[in-house]
Amino acid sequence: MPHTDLLPAPAFEPTRAAALARLRAVRPAAYARTRNHLDGAVTRLSPYITHGYISIGEAIGDIHARTPLTPGHKLVFEFAWRAFFHHVWQHLGDAIFSDLRPALPGVRYAPALPPDLREGRTGVPVIDWAVRELYATGYLHNHARMWLASYAVHLRKVHWRAGADWMFAHLLDGDLASNHLSWQWVAGTFSHKPYLFNAENVARYAPDLDCRGTCIDQPYPALDSHARADHACGAEPGPHPGVEEPAMEVAAGVAGGAAAAPDGATEMPPTGGRRVALVHPWSLGARPDADLVIGLFPAAFHASHAWSARRRQFVLTRMRAICDLIHTGPAERLSHVLRDAAAVGAQATHYPGYRTFLEDHATLLTSPIAFFPEPARLCTSFSRFWHAISPHLADFDAYVHRHAQ
Repeated sequence: MPHTDLLPAPAFEPTRAAALARLRAVRPAAYARTRNHLDGAVTRLSPYITHGYISIGEAIGDIHARTPLTPGHKLVFEFAWRAFFHHVWQHLGDAIFSDLRPALPGVRYAPALPPDLREGRTGVPVIDWAVRELYATGYLHNHARMWLASYAVHLRKVHWRAGADWMFAHLLDGDLASNHLSWQWVAGTFSHKPYLFNAENVARYAPDLDCRGTCIDQPYPALDSHARADHACGAEPGPHPGVEEPAMEVAAGVAGGAAAAPDGATEMPPTGGRRVALVHPWSLGARPDADLVIGLFPAAFHASHAWSARRRQFVLTRMRAICDLIHTGPAERLSHVLRDAAAVGAQATHYPGYRTFLEDHATLLTSPIAFFPEPARLCTSFSRFWHAISPHLADFDAYVHRHAQ
């Protein structure tokens, strides 16, 4: 019986103090040396960065002040990958939700994950562990995400979009650009070849999860042939204990300082002559300087991009701490409340269900603070993106002092 009791990832407390404590615990040298191992010294900052508790610039500035970094440090690269994915999203918009390159020819991909995969009973120890870890903590090491995606797409023949939507729903750090483009990169629709892994690779980076004798216990040429064949493997023979997938929650009503109502149409304080700030799930830093702060959690987005109860709680707990009330009904029902405000401020976002409403209603719409420079033209690969921005990072110490906030 394979040993699968790796320690679960630490819980993510939904406070800025917890984010800063985790930031102060980052050790760049240990990260660079061990980051590919499931028990490596990864930062686990991503849930806090995704939801705006802290920014990339703030994180790099804090780390650099304690342990000077260089542009080529693995930690800087990891932050740059996130910026690259958002760069692509800004240029391509909703196109990132469809194949950006042709999929492997002749392969028919299923539109949904098989039940044994969703329930963590495939019989492949590293896959079943990853599913349990995802459900139990809302977090997965990046290597485990890549292994899980590769297994789903290339061995079980599931379309990457089905897997990406499923993982996004459960991850506390679920980011549409990073998550969906990473799945496309694994699938080969955002890269030049499919990403593959085998039992030997797992043994190197997760030795407790012995996958010998399973479908991934093959040399890479054989796995590549399987990825390009129109044939899916099934679960490993024999019974395998499963786990129940956490239920999704659909946003409804109003929470926080206002009384809840089933349709989200509750009484709100008058806004005439007042400065109003709108806060969305990706701008959960300090409380804005405004007379009235309204958390925006519209049903339209969350109907098409469901979240687990754990993730919803992670966001709403922080929202309650910095907002006077939280509107979780249709965003348009705020229109009549906002029209009499002296000013409506908000941070821009590219997320559907939020973007258009904020552009139409915020009189003071600010861009999120970016650490890395933005290339003028679309870079379709990370290497091109890095080539475009690296000249700006040559004097890294000076650059950090100017942009770390």
